[in-house]
Amino acid sequence: MSMIEIRNVTKRYGTATVVDNVSMNVEKGEITVIVGTSGSGKSTLMRMINRLVPITEGQIFVGGQNVIDVEVTELRRKIGYAIQGHGLFPHRTVAQNIATVPQLLDWDSARIAKRVEELLGLFNLDPATFADKYPHQLSGGQQQRVGVARALAAEPELLLMDEPFGALDPVIRGKAQDDLLAIQKQFGTTIILVTHDMDEAFHLGNQIAVMSQGRLLQCSTPEKILTEPADPFVQQLTGTSDRALKLMSLLPLKESMAPAKSGLAYALPQSLSLRDALAEMIWQGVDEAAVENGEKAAVGSISMSRLLELGRKA
Repeated sequence: MSMIEIRNVTKRYGTATVVDNVSMNVEKGEITVIVGTSGSGKSTLMRMINRLVPITEGQIFVGGQNVIDVEVTELRRKIGYAIQGHGLFPHRTVAQNIATVPQLLDWDSARIAKRVEELLGLFNLDPATFADKYPHQLSGGQQQRVGVARALAAEPELLLMDEPFGALDPVIRGKAQDDLLAIQKQFGTTIILVTHDMDEAFHLGNQIAVMSQGRLLQCSTPEKILTEPADPFVQQLTGTSDRALKLMSLLPLKESMAPAKSGLAYALPQSLSLRDALAEMIWQGVDEAAVENGEKAAVGSISMSRLLELGRKA
């Protein structure tokens, strides 16, 4: 059974249809990214899951339960929610912000303190330094991490994120995305993230849902979105000029390497994508490199000519 089932969901405001008969499933423990231009209905669709927006027609099930049958405060306590701008309470400290939902759930103070310390540590925010600070004393990137930590505080199985990294500069944004992937892997949280940034969708999503004018045009893996776009708009959104590089970023080096060779002066970790391997080899000026596992043992090799051939095939 899917974690979330969206069945023929429509949202109308008067005569305007904002979400038009959308159906899709979200699997447990995966990241689904909803992408589309401004006004495509992506945020409205996501907000119907935690009933911030009422459903006009159709049904949404979370963990097998129709969201309409669950008391709204109980539903929202089970679902983490993080938004652009972080939505932190300005007059509450970092620790108090993170503790918001656990306090509503009547966790005891020792359990809350332990959870706050754990989450600050996970996001590389030293509790001794940051717990008693206020949001205005933090950088944008630090505020964003506290916002996600607060959304995760009550250990929700489901996390909804609406353009959470939109206000961050590109370098901090990339770090924030990597933080999210690491946290999601650790907790196995099911995440639905809304963005207008296709690169972000490819970086984060196990599944990408493309919306336009309220309709769901395609919901599939990043690879299929790139190689089998279901609609001209999907193809336009993914871009044609750098499609090969995007596809290379989804393909793991360890699945394309040649047998190990001795005498190679430079080595790459097998965890890299083909795109990252190509970038590293260009940067280092090498024509061939060893491929190593996590224990620094050579498990294969890769050549520049092989990478370029794979890129042309992509």
